[in-house]
Amino acid sequence: MPNPESLDTMISLCRHRIEAALDQILPAAATPPETLHEAMRYSTLAGGKYVRPLLVYCAGQACDVPMARLDAAACAVELIHAYSLIHDDLPAMDDDALRRGRPTCHIAYGEAMAILAGDALQALAFHVLAHENDSLTPHQRLRMMDTLAYASGSLGMAGGQAIDMQSIGRTLDVDELENMHTRKTGALIQASILLGGLAADPVDEQVLQQLGGFGRCIGLAFQIRDDILDVESATETLGKPQGSDEDMNKPTYTSLLGLEGAHEKLREVHDKALHYLDGMGPKADYLRQVAEYIVGRKY
Repeated sequence: MPNPESLDTMISLCRHRIEAALDQILPAAATPPETLHEAMRYSTLAGGKYVRPLLVYCAGQACDVPMARLDAAACAVELIHAYSLIHDDLPAMDDDALRRGRPTCHIAYGEAMAILAGDALQALAFHVLAHENDSLTPHQRLRMMDTLAYASGSLGMAGGQAIDMQSIGRTLDVDELENMHTRKTGALIQASILLGGLAADPVDEQVLQQLGGFGRCIGLAFQIRDDILDVESATETLGKPQGSDEDMNKPTYTSLLGLEGAHEKLREVHDKALHYLDGMGPKADYLRQVAEYIVGRKY
């Protein structure tokens, strides 16, 4: 693992590593059915922030795991994330035409192909965890697949999206809003961190609990920051329509607590996240820096 003075070097390293790994794992665009594979690559290799793979690598750093041992998990979480964005953008969901500064998958390839691309990316994520890393034991692979499946399903990301869709036009209280965001956005972020810990040899269950608590908080912080950016940032900066949540009358931290209240909640959750890393020493410094990056990002 590298040991740069700042997070910037780690982000650059992880970006190059995950992009190269995804390029190899995704079927080539020329492989039949060509349009489906083009759509999968279009959405996955779109130059996102790669926060979830970064968290896999940083959690692995905290547990002394070599980067090569983390590549499969990093790819798997990014494939799940890419699938979720494709489906979230569909007309039946958020009906967004812009993602990462360019047309969303269903605009570029049609709704049917976008649905199939999302389905295929989800399946590929679990195939990667099952087959792409011979250094992991069968038990580790099983725990990783179980962790990612739980985070992606009805008790995690998909369930959070369902609550989100059913909450349009409703007023939620803070606990209900936190439950929705913890599932919709936080579950996959927490899983990313846990996957890094699950790649350790041996797995330290106490550290895994700490990583889980940190992940739960920082996942919520990520969504609170998203709510704030939806109010404060321009479309050109966000890479998607500014104010889209307000336009759809969705419950958010800014609509419930006001902008200053949302900022205060963000600080509170960030501080709680860092508390979970107490006692983990400098090996967890990348996670601490990623937490700062998440709460301070501009898009």
